[in-house]
Amino acid sequence: MNYNKINNLFGWLCFIIATATYIMTAEPTASFWDCGEFIAAAYKLQIVHQPGAPLFLILQKIFSLLAGSDVTKVAYWMNVGSALSSGATILFLFWTITALAKKVIYKTGEELKPATLITIIGSGLVGALAYAFSDTFWFSAVESEVYAMSSLCTAIVFWAILKWDAHANEVGADKWLIFIAYVIGLSIGVHLLNLLVIPAMALVYYFKRSKQPTGKGSLLSLFAGIVILAIIQYGIIQYLVKFAAYFDLFFVNTLGMGFGSGVFVFALLVVAATTYGIIYSIKSVKPLLNLALICFAFIMLGYSSYAMILVRAKANPALNNSAPDNAFAFLSYLNREQYGDRPLLYGQYFDSQVTNYEQNDNIYRKGDSKYEIAGRKFSTEYDRNTLLPRMYSDDPQHVGYYRDWMKLGETEKPTFSDNLGFLFSYQTGFMYARYFLWNFAGRQNDDQGQGNYTSGNWISGIKPIDALILGSQDNLPPSITENNAHNRLFFLPLILGLIGAFWHFKRNQKDAGVVGLLFFFTGMAIVLYLNQNPLQPRERDYAYAGSFYAFAIWIGLGVTAIASWLSKRISAKVAGIGATVIGLLAAPVLMASQEWDDHDRSEKFTTRDFAIDYLQSCAPNAILFTYGDNDTYPLWYVQEVEGVRPDVRIVNLSLLGTDWYIRQMKDKINQAEPLPITMPNAKFVQGVRDVIRYYDYKLADPIEMKSLFEVLTSDNENDKFPVQQDGTKENILPTKSFKITIDPAQVLATKTVSLALKDSITPVMEWTYNKNYVTKTELAMIDILAHNDWKRPVYFAVTVPSSNYIGLDKYLYNEGFAYRLLPLKTAVADSTKQEPELINTDQMYNNLINKFVWGNMKNAHYLDPETTRMIATVIKSFNTLATKLYEQGRITEAKKVINKSLEVVPDKNYLFYYILHRYYTADLLYKVGETKAANKLVKNTSDYIGAELGYLGGLSNSRQKFAMNDIQLGISVYNELLKITEANKQTALHAEIQKQFTNLQSKLSLNY
Repeated sequence: MNYNKINNLFGWLCFIIATATYIMTAEPTASFWDCGEFIAAAYKLQIVHQPGAPLFLILQKIFSLLAGSDVTKVAYWMNVGSALSSGATILFLFWTITALAKKVIYKTGEELKPATLITIIGSGLVGALAYAFSDTFWFSAVESEVYAMSSLCTAIVFWAILKWDAHANEVGADKWLIFIAYVIGLSIGVHLLNLLVIPAMALVYYFKRSKQPTGKGSLLSLFAGIVILAIIQYGIIQYLVKFAAYFDLFFVNTLGMGFGSGVFVFALLVVAATTYGIIYSIKSVKPLLNLALICFAFIMLGYSSYAMILVRAKANPALNNSAPDNAFAFLSYLNREQYGDRPLLYGQYFDSQVTNYEQNDNIYRKGDSKYEIAGRKFSTEYDRNTLLPRMYSDDPQHVGYYRDWMKLGETEKPTFSDNLGFLFSYQTGFMYARYFLWNFAGRQNDDQGQGNYTSGNWISGIKPIDALILGSQDNLPPSITENNAHNRLFFLPLILGLIGAFWHFKRNQKDAGVVGLLFFFTGMAIVLYLNQNPLQPRERDYAYAGSFYAFAIWIGLGVTAIASWLSKRISAKVAGIGATVIGLLAAPVLMASQEWDDHDRSEKFTTRDFAIDYLQSCAPNAILFTYGDNDTYPLWYVQEVEGVRPDVRIVNLSLLGTDWYIRQMKDKINQAEPLPITMPNAKFVQGVRDVIRYYDYKLADPIEMKSLFEVLTSDNENDKFPVQQDGTKENILPTKSFKITIDPAQVLATKTVSLALKDSITPVMEWTYNKNYVTKTELAMIDILAHNDWKRPVYFAVTVPSSNYIGLDKYLYNEGFAYRLLPLKTAVADSTKQEPELINTDQMYNNLINKFVWGNMKNAHYLDPETTRMIATVIKSFNTLATKLYEQGRITEAKKVINKSLEVVPDKNYLFYYILHRYYTADLLYKVGETKAANKLVKNTSDYIGAELGYLGGLSNSRQKFAMNDIQLGISVYNELLKITEANKQTALHAEIQKQFTNLQSKLSLNY
């Protein structure tokens, strides 16, 4: 019986099962978050956000070619690329598990019995397929993100070290170590998570090469592995580039040579030194030095994929994040300097006071002919510091969360024990253990959790146990039971993995320690390194997928453990078969059956279609301000790949504060003309006008925007104010009262305002600026608005926070998914009423009814959390437009709008705050005469509130307080439903709701 053939055959079977699953459930277009950016960048080989993923982009470009001339299939084929990478990960996981199982239950030289073979293969099947159907890995497997390919690199490297271990005593076995070095180098061009395998591999090497391993030796080898990890992450990835940058600084600024000359010389020196070292090691017969230098060379060869970043940045493509076209910009790009820093081992508390700023190294930028000093890096000194600072952010929202989570008083100072408490309870318990248990115990729902009892928690499906953690599990509400991600695994995969871990440590402590080290470094070590602050914008479970991979190895070995136990009572062959069946049912079969419905994105087009709607909201040649990832990256995708509305210039306000992005905005991209930015580059380079502070000059009248811009950018000393102790002058913001004088003929000629609204044009737009400073972001916006002269339409995406409107709120009119800046007269505010949202009614009607597409959200198998949050925006848009049309007496059109809403929006209530918008929809349905539809919606909404509040009412008082906002909202909407059913003479329905409400009041009367 040929073990290798059977092992290979079943490994490829796992690959086929996993890959087929991922392709069948893959999203057909782009997904939210980074996927849109990655697809757009890969399609045209452009530059993504720091620190880049060049190898990933190059490989995904190859998959995009399979789409042929059909650009709408590009995203799908890139998603297939992730599916294949993920399937290959499962393949190598299978071979890893079988290799580890074989080492324990089979002795080299003996005959491989069928029972042993069955047990080994069964272990591989169960462990590999369990990971294939795990929640976190499956999520990344069906979209074009780096984590699928990163997992593949991790799987290959760990499998390869086991191959080396199996052949280490053979001639030429060290080729596996060189192969590992090359894959590690390649993985740098995908994601750095793969480096965390190195400490575990160091132990494998030590155990194999040491004749008598000791505890001290194991610790030293672990330390050596950590040192190697640090050398690669900091020495090779960062400091080699830093040395090259300073070489370039010397060659350019001192020797007067061209940019890049120093980098070229440094690269030659590195190649020469490495070559000499390899030759020397051969002549001197120094095998370890030879191996180290060859591994270094192969790491550098793999790392060379980053040359793509430099080459493409020089070409200045449409997406050129950070513009890393010179040594210092590239160094900043690799170091992720755009995202700032966080303390790890020693630093401040959230309430620490700044005592000093210490200046450090110069910051260099590329000038016309030399590198120029843009400023100095600095470190902040505080009055109170601590080891392992876990509660360090002084953001007011974070501070409030810290205090709530750790039960600190408003003025109570955190202590070192509080820091540790936050590390263990939040960062470890909530942001790691919760994710771990999602995968191997069960998941409550996919509503993002921030610490309450009804969103995003782990569950098991065993009521008494879940009740201990979350309160009563009786009468669970629809937000939990009807959520596709309500997955109950009953601890079975977890138990199987724990059995496997226990058995592994008992039978082969060394290998178990290696797997345990992999588990630690890809789990808890990341927790310590990331040092996450609270209120993350999304769930972060993908960061810990390597840890779940390690645990899946033990799930597989759980089969071996069960077979070993059963073989004492029944035949070994039957025991192997029985253990495999038990393992398959307890893990992969159960996991697949529970989780298929919340990972099947095959019918979802919402990300792409919402992006199209953002762009279709805009008039031709528009300027569209966006803010976050999800209202920018999908738009980049549909423009760059599918060619939708290439005339619209997308301006991400999160990036507009950088000099490189402002420079790019001055170039034409696709069919979008340059922005009307008049500033010469020297006015906004890094270190110049980074922040302009407000000093009130007590001006009586608002200042014209163009005049204000001239003051803000003036280099005349008379236009500046001494703001430093040494008398240094800087530009200041002298007033917050802005204005733009309007030429009616101009706004009519450019069709900014239709002729029908000619009399509504305001002679002067006046408003109050809403900040105490002007950053480059606001400076660029002021430049654009001052010099656009209404030649191009200006929009803000509806998801842009109002704080970024620079005070222009009263001139922004909703046209669908974007607010258009219009110079129309503003109504006198009524302080007794809430200001209604401004609408460009006819344009919004045309967009929502005729132009917009809705991503099949009504019928898709599964809608991800970002889509469900967007649905609330969709409902609000329909309601707002219908209300305006009704107020204008356009009843037929209002009815058409509200019926369109019912046609495209899912009937299901996905999130609790939907109910507010549902009430408004029902009210509008009554007003336009759609009584039957209104009654159906009222009934659906009241039943939903009743179920939700009924569940909350069954919780203890201490748990109810975490849901007080939901309770108050539910009661408020109940009251409104009672009012509208009474007002519209729906007597029977009104009585039914009143009865529901009365019953609920008895449960909640003490708690709201």
